Formats: sequence, C-alpha cells, structure tokens
Amino acid sequence: MSTSGVVPVIDLTAWFEGDAAARADVAARVDAALGEIGFLVVTGHGVPAPLRERIRSAAKRFFALPDAVKEPYAVTVGERGWLPPGVEANGYAEGTPTPPDLKETFAVGADRPTGDAEIDAEWFLPNVWPTEEPDLEPLLTDYLDRMRALADELLRLCAAALGLAPDFFTAETGHPSYTLNINRYPPLSQVGPAEPGQFRIGPHTDFGTVTILDRQNGVGGLQVYSADGGWVNAPYVEDSFTINIGDLLARWTGDRWRSNRHRVLPPDPSAPDEELVSLIYFYECDPGARIESIAPPIGRVTHEPVRASDYLLDRLNAITVG
Repeated sequence: MSTSGVVPVIDLTAWFEGDAAARADVAARVDAALGEIGFLVVTGHGVPAPLRERIRSAAKRFFALPDAVKEPYAVTVGERGWLPPGVEANGYAEGTPTPPDLKETFAVGADRPTGDAEIDAEWFLPNVWPTEEPDLEPLLTDYLDRMRALADELLRLCAAALGLAPDFFTAETGHPSYTLNINRYPPLSQVGPAEPGQFRIGPHTDFGTVTILDRQNGVGGLQVYSADGGWVNAPYVEDSFTINIGDLLARWTGDRWRSNRHRVLPPDPSAPDEELVSLIYFYECDPGARIESIAPPIGRVTHEPVRASDYLLDRLNAITVG
C-alpha cells in the first residue's frame, strides 16, 4: 500500500541516544519519508519548548505595535526586519500570480560576514533588533544557535540515510546562510475574507536544504501536497518540529528526495478569531558551494551543477511582490 499521502512522525531520541541499529532504523525512515512526501514531524529533538513560547510571546508583543512604530523596521523579502502584509506572495514561486500572502513577518538570520562584500550584502546582513521589544534579541540569538546545530544534525542524519559520509552535506555548511521567519497569521476578524486564490502562505516549495518549522495547531493551518490524495493536513504533535527539504537539497540528491509543495490555509470562518504564529527556520549552505547531484544509483536525475547563491537568489526574487 502506498504511503505517499502520509507525513510520518519520527522520534529522534534513538538517533541521538541509540545504538547503531536504532540509528540506522531512524535513517531508513527518514529516507522513506523524504522520498515519498518530503516532510516528516520529529519529536525528541532537544530544543526546549519554553524557549519557543517565550519567542512567540515576544514576537506577538512586537506585532501588536502600531504600524507606524514598526515602519522603521520595514524591509522586503530576503532582508532583516519587519515584512509588512503585502510584500510576499509565495505562489509566484510556481509561476502562479496570486494575491499577497495573509501574514506579516519578523525576519532574522545569519549575520557573520565573510569579508566578500557582494556575498555579505545578499546573505549576511546585520540583524535588526526593535528597541520596543528588547527580549527578541537574546531569545532569537539563542534560538538561531540551536536551530543551526539541529539543522546540521539533520543533514548528518540525511547523509546516513543515503549511506554517505557523515559530513557529506555539512562539509558545505562551514559558513552557511539561513533565515528565521516569525510569521504572524492574523485572524479573519482583522483581515476579512481572503480574496480568490489567497492564502496565509500560497502554494510553494522551499528553496534551501532543510526547513525546521515550529507551528501552532489551527483550522487555517499547514497542508502538504500528496500525489495520492491532493492537499492533506499535516499532522500536529505537541512539542514537535515539522521538517521538510527544499529545492536545493532535492537537487543535491538527484531528485531521490522530494521538495514538496505546501501551503498555509487562509483564515477560516469557523474560527474567525484564530491568530497563529509560526517560527520557520530555513537552512541553506555556504553561498559559494557548488552543488552537484549525487549520481545513480543513489540519485535519480543528474542536474547541471549550480552555485548555491545564484540558485537561491533566483527563487527569492520570484516571490517578491513588486
């Protein structure tokens, strides 16, 4: 029986603490999940829930500020700061013109310069910390460190899943680019009914290596595309992360694994006051990395090599409104 419509839940405790057989079992399950649907939900990841809740609370205090107060922090896609409603439409990544996504975002990310002015201007911008909400800087600095460590561990798990050397992927993450988006999805009572084709996040695939999502349960939540059943609700498990891979890692694996479409539903009339906040960590790799597809029999398709920075910029530019 096909399982391509199922997002599995995988406990990482055995990966961190188990013997060789237990670790191999986790790796095999990850290989199956990423090949079939490109998503999994992980528990036993070691990132404390109270930290994530403190971040969510601080972010909500920032988002609650008047727009005039937030305006000095306003930026666009790929930059650091406040992305107001209306600047991003993820559906454009698929070539589908859609209304802007129903969200606002506070974005931070990798900020340690390389010394290459061109690379630093694209991928290592200074983070912006609102003085009105001083808790954000220490909380997010801690969280970014934890997310990078977890992302590298997930890449080592991915290497094990393919029978490769542990550092096969992380050899290209010595000075990686990454972004953390804190997305606020306003309630229907604030934004009104969605326009035709409008979502909290429009249908798209992610662009980098691995995405680590901390989300809240809701009616207008995450859906993943299944070849068997169309759009299916992603499972919600308390104190878990939802993990998926992006286009770059799928390409790296020679399309053995799927960078799968997903979306966040618009506010639902059955829950007019539902407001959700998601923490979304997008991990990439060294911007100058030359990504070559893993050859068969592990890989399925051999793509032309790409420079990570060029490949990712093309995708980011596609989803920017205006």
